[in-house]
Amino acid sequence: MDEVKVSVIVPVYNTEKYLPLCLDSLVKQTLSSLEIVIVNDGSTDGSEAVINDFINAYPARIQYFTQKNMGQAVARNKALIHCKGEYVGFLDSDDF
Repeated sequence: MDEVKVSVIVPVYNTEKYLPLCLDSLVKQTLSSLEIVIVNDGSTDGSEAVINDFINAYPARIQYFTQKNMGQAVARNKALIHCKGEYVGFLDSDDF
């Protein structure tokens, strides 16, 4: 990927049901200089498997981190230190 213009942070906690639509909406964006920064906040459902499917399909577009469950704010802050984009946005994992 060229220089990253926009980083989108997606904190994830037990949203296996909604996560495919969320991540699909991001990888289908037309902005080529967009990175997706996912933090799995200790999910106990199948969210990690969904994330891994997207990482395998789009390895150059996704950064992935895990942590024990510490809440959305901590997950967002963890992601912020890894963002490469000039601009940062947030998307909840049950939105698209």
